[in-house]
Amino acid sequence: MRLEDRIAKTDWAAASTALDERGMAKLPGLLTAEECAGLKPLFEEREMFRSRIDMARYSYGEGVYQYFASPLPEVVARLRSALYPPLGLIANEWAERFGEDPAWPEDHVELLDRCRAAGQTKPTPLMLKYKSGDYNCLHQDLYGEVHFPLQAVIMLSDPEKDFSGGEFVLVENRPRLQSRAYVVRLGQGDCAIFPVREKPRATKRGWSKSQLRHGVSIVEDGERMTLGIIFHDAA
Repeated sequence: MRLEDRIAKTDWAAASTALDERGMAKLPGLLTAEECAGLKPLFEEREMFRSRIDMARYSYGEGVYQYFASPLPEVVARLRSALYPPLGLIANEWAERFGEDPAWPEDHVELLDRCRAAGQTKPTPLMLKYKSGDYNCLHQDLYGEVHFPLQAVIMLSDPEKDFSGGEFVLVENRPRLQSRAYVVRLGQGDCAIFPVREKPRATKRGWSKSQLRHGVSIVEDGERMTLGIIFHDAA
């Protein structure tokens, strides 16, 4: 089945509910094992990337990630383009709950046009590699004035064979309540959709905003590789 068909067949109503309730929606098997295997070697092709970040240097954690240069690899561009429309509908629903105009465009190309108008021209999809002892501190991926409120991460490694530990962690900071953490185990090819910065939270007085940060717990053994899909570009 084509990647676009897999995305179209996703139960987006259930994904929207999961995002409302937990701030995360899991899409199992979004990429095949063959597609994951095809992406992993790209990490060593330095000409494919515009920037390489050693997390320890900036106290982000331990490990390395790299931002793709333009043009993006075909499967990465297709993921970005096909995931955006259903997520745009959810983003506009969230905007209405926040009392904002539902202003996110229907097409990803239009979002990139908006980014360029704001001086955000650097592609943001990235690959991340963690080895034993590596981790990623809790953070948010904003990159500029224009930041689409949802993003995705896809597990390229097989946790049954390639590594242990290294769970995806999402922490919700709820106003006037203690923070709540979610730990998500992703299989190879699984995708997690989650907020860049905040999600709506139902209260007795209506909707409020909960801030969220995400990270990765310590990898106990082996090597963990993921693909990150951020829909807005960077300044």
